[in-house]
Amino acid sequence: MNYEETLDYLFTSAPLFQNIGKEAYKEGLYTTNKLDTFFGHPHRSFKTIHVAGTNGKGSCSHTIAAILQKAGYKTGLFTSPHLVDFRERIR
Repeated sequence: MNYEETLDYLFTSAPLFQNIGKEAYKEGLYTTNKLDTFFGHPHRSFKTIHVAGTNGKGSCSHTIAAILQKAGYKTGLFTSPHLVDFRERIR
């Protein structure tokens, strides 16, 4: 699978809100909790910072990552949406 095919798969394999609207919305956390259980609660095995809110998440996340890197920590960063290329989301 090449890059373009991978992007197509990512954006068409799940019922994304931006593609089909309100039909993609599932109220509650049942599905999320089932997925978390299936994968063995991976968030419990490493330290994370989850940034949420209306505005400033991208700049806040990048700033936190830069500060932690300067302090000698290994960091990973996943942001969404991307501006130009999907690969911008993962650093």
